Amino acid sequence: MKLQPISSKKVPRFAGICTFLRLPHVEDPTGLDIAILGVPFDGGQTTTVSGARFAPRAVREASSRIKMYNPSLGVNPYEKYNVADCGDVAINPLDLEASRQAITDGVGRAVDAGAVPLCIGGDHSVSLPILRGLARRHKPVGLVLFDAHSDTSDEYFGIRYGAGTPFRRATEEGLIDPKRTLQIGLRGSTYSADEHEYALAQGMELITMDDIMENGLKWVVERYGKLQGGPIYVSIDIDALDPAYALASAPNPGGLSARELIYLLRRLRGHQIVGADIVEVNAPYDSPTKMTACLAAQLLFDLVCLIDKG
Repeated sequence: MKLQPISSKKVPRFAGICTFLRLPHVEDPTGLDIAILGVPFDGGQTTTVSGARFAPRAVREASSRIKMYNPSLGVNPYEKYNVADCGDVAINPLDLEASRQAITDGVGRAVDAGAVPLCIGGDHSVSLPILRGLARRHKPVGLVLFDAHSDTSDEYFGIRYGAGTPFRRATEEGLIDPKRTLQIGLRGSTYSADEHEYALAQGMELITMDDIMENGLKWVVERYGKLQGGPIYVSIDIDALDPAYALASAPNPGGLSARELIYLLRRLRGHQIVGADIVEVNAPYDSPTKMTACLAAQLLFDLVCLIDKG
């Protein structure tokens, strides 16, 4: 029997536990095909204001306005799969290493149960422990990163495990395949040339906003051919978007529009997505309309609809 979203016509808007898309809340991922996980951790943020730890709740609340059928993808995912919200990983804000291990363990439980983990961060440092949990079944994975930055720095202020370093550590640990990695929307300033030089030396393909402006969105989709040959992980930093569309981010002018990011995400249809995250929604700084959280919720719904377990 498939689990179904709670109808907003039957249950008051704020009744019970707040879950993504009004999905059932379950603690045990056994029997699930897709598991939504909140990762309320921003202890890896070193250069901008904290607040992304509040994003899981904000994105869940914003998702209440999303309905069950995705006309652009022609999918009602709840007719195909068992999908549920498994709540938040139990973070210890006083112990960063214990928090990272808790993230790995929480994702690992979902993976061991056969579910695809879709995570709501949190700052971008959470991608590393998520990938460690995913490695229980999938290692290495191809990577599609939508971001203003490559996040392949070696360290920030002497810290090797921060929001700007996850994909360098993931490469070193063999969690991702750099030759099946696309980084899309890059434009932000860096502390040195090393961040991009390292990524390029490993075989990652870096697609800047200048590249997109010169070659167009269809050219980017053509680059998806690089991802063939195995499972992929999708990571979306909300600052891939121009701050005009995502006020509650680390603002980097000149980014993708909401329409462009949604288009590029949906063109991943047909690829074997085995996990994903959406990170860096700084919920306390969102607009009165909660525009950033609403957009993150739409992107996560599209990810749910893109999962194809064959």
